[in-house]
Amino acid sequence: MSHEAQTPAIVSLAAGGFAGAIEAFATYPFEFAKTRVQLREQKGVPTPRNPFKVVLGVYRSEGLPALYKGCSTLVIGSVGKDGIRFLSFDTIKNQFKDPETGTLSPLRNLAAGMLSGVVASVTAVTPTERIKTALIDDARNEKRYRSMTHCIRTILKEDGVMGLYRGLAGTTLKQAGATAFRMGTYNILKDYEKRRDIKQTTATNFANGSVAGIVTTLATQPFDTIKTRCQSARGATTVEAFRSIVADYGMTGFWKGTTMRLGRTVFSGGILFTTYEWAAAILNPLVLPKDERLRG
Repeated sequence: MSHEAQTPAIVSLAAGGFAGAIEAFATYPFEFAKTRVQLREQKGVPTPRNPFKVVLGVYRSEGLPALYKGCSTLVIGSVGKDGIRFLSFDTIKNQFKDPETGTLSPLRNLAAGMLSGVVASVTAVTPTERIKTALIDDARNEKRYRSMTHCIRTILKEDGVMGLYRGLAGTTLKQAGATAFRMGTYNILKDYEKRRDIKQTTATNFANGSVAGIVTTLATQPFDTIKTRCQSARGATTVEAFRSIVADYGMTGFWKGTTMRLGRTVFSGGILFTTYEWAAAILNPLVLPKDERLRG
């Protein structure tokens, strides 16, 4: 059975989680560079715009492990985030799709993506992004956190459970928009190719994912910048983050880190969807015969 026809829930969850882990680890240095740029600059230490310069500068001054500070949190979070994202998207998509063609209209693709983004933000993304951002921010300033678990314990002790949900509004807006554009664009392209009998290959999947990554980044960057400010080590409300960005850089500040994020999302979109399709192709034959027997 093809991915468009119906993907079993367990396949969506497992393939999505695996793809998220691979994508997060492979592109993490760009995520690290983007987060550094979006956080407030230290006095007298200007941050370069070029992502390669940021990565090279950190590597030279702090070593390779510094580039992966907070990575384990993001990888763990990505397993949950992308597993839930693909599961909820495929579930919602199955309700929205045309029963004849198995495809969705562009608007329904975007709506399915938006809803799955909200689900992912509340269940997995906000807490893991908060921890990751706090670890990266803390590493360049106070160096209070000894590890990921120590960071979590400290946040819970100082701010309670809601401390892990600092930046929920910005993260949910970003996730709703990002997932709508990312999953929506990818599936719009895929449905277009399906109608024209264009074969789905690794190269096609990677290209579709990369285009989806570019569209997503340009459309949702302001939400990402606000989220990063909210989730810094000291934390800030959404309103405080908004005001501090305008005060520091003006309206263009909301697109700060775009180059960094593009450097990551062009590759990450390709890696994520290619890995997902590959994992789903392996898992589907293992799961579908059993499902079909149950249905029979």
